[in-house]
Amino acid sequence: MPKTSSLADFLEILWGKGFKLTDEEVQFIYFGKRYTETSDKMIILALKYTLQIQFHFDRSFYISLLELLMEHKITSEKQAVSLFKKKALL
Repeated sequence: MPKTSSLADFLEILWGKGFKLTDEEVQFIYFGKRYTETSDKMIILALKYTLQIQFHFDRSFYISLLELLMEHKITSEKQAVSLFKKKALL
C-alpha cells in the first residue's frame, strides 16, 4: 500500500481497493486513536497489520496491536514488523 500521511487518506485508499469498512468500524478505529493518544502513523500500522493478519477488521486484535505498539514505543514500520515477528504474529 502506498505511504499516506493521514488516517483519512489510508481509509480512502482501502475503500478504493474495495475494502469497505462500516461506519461503526471506522468510528472504532478513531476510538482506538483517542484511546491510545497516538499518531496516525501508528494507527495506520495497527490497522494495516490487523487486516493482513486477520483478513478482516477485528476490533479486539486492532486494539491489542495498538497497545503492543505503544508498550514497546514503536516508531517505524520496520520496528513494528520486527516486534510482530518476535511475538509470532507474522
